[in-house]
Amino acid sequence: MQIALAPMEGLVDNILRDVLTRVGGIDWCVTEFIRVNDRLLTPAYFHKLAPELLHGAHTAAGVPLRVQLLGSDPVCLAENAALACELGSEVIDLNFGCPAKTVNKSRGGAVLLKEPELLNRIVEHVRRAVPAHIPVTAKMRLGFDSPDGALVCATALAEGGAAHIVVHARTKVDGYKPPAHWEWIPRVQDVVKVPVFANGDIWSVEDWRRCREISGVEDIMLGRGLVARPDLARQIAAARAGEEVVEMTWEQMQPMLHEFWRQSVEQLTEKQAPGRLKQWLAMLTRNYPQAVELFTALRRETGLEQVGRLLGMTHPQPVAQS
Repeated sequence: MQIALAPMEGLVDNILRDVLTRVGGIDWCVTEFIRVNDRLLTPAYFHKLAPELLHGAHTAAGVPLRVQLLGSDPVCLAENAALACELGSEVIDLNFGCPAKTVNKSRGGAVLLKEPELLNRIVEHVRRAVPAHIPVTAKMRLGFDSPDGALVCATALAEGGAAHIVVHARTKVDGYKPPAHWEWIPRVQDVVKVPVFANGDIWSVEDWRRCREISGVEDIMLGRGLVARPDLARQIAAARAGEEVVEMTWEQMQPMLHEFWRQSVEQLTEKQAPGRLKQWLAMLTRNYPQAVELFTALRRETGLEQVGRLLGMTHPQPVAQS
């Protein structure tokens, strides 16, 4: 069984990846998508979005990081995939699941599920461009506005050379509305010979158990559920091993919040840092009543010293320059 941390644009950046992977239970994580248009990106651009590449493509906790690319040009994607490998990525992931309108308008993400032949060409080009020992993987949704083409798309990806496929069990039009349609995942697994990962609506150990029963697959990718419950991967790993599941307390969360804030102040601008903290706190409110109180107290605060004091930190760090 593998448990992966999902790529979530605008949410799971290198700071949150670092903090979440310290908890345990996560086997690997993925960058936010790196958009590829019509040119070869610079190493500096890759390092900006994935600074872990400067440290062996692992987080500080030693969890491997995979670079994810998004685009529709097979040749450009292949060239950038080759560069990502040169920079240290040991796996190349391809995004065919992003539902954002701005991304889809630029022929990126889930809109490509309308073109299974293009999916196949993209994976083939990338597969040929990277070293043979580097796996090429893909993340998809069930379709754009209907799951009717899910099996064709999954087959196209697998035949193109995808080593595994992560299936977010919703269509693009579904967005993030519950429920996730886990019942489609075994149908996908039936038509491909590569491993399929289940993704979508796994918020708890009980959700994981139901997902495993319905989907029939062992491997999972956790997104919002892990951000809202940082020890979810660890809980699931314990449950899978037949061990006692011990939930992280709010008190145990404090060092994580402090480390997140410290890195945010170091790496982000004075305007960005409080916003990113509030974004994470808003998700933590799903499982921690204390997060509601802290979020309410911080809602209108923008000053670094005030935020630090409310977190119980007396020595805020200097802010990165914009």
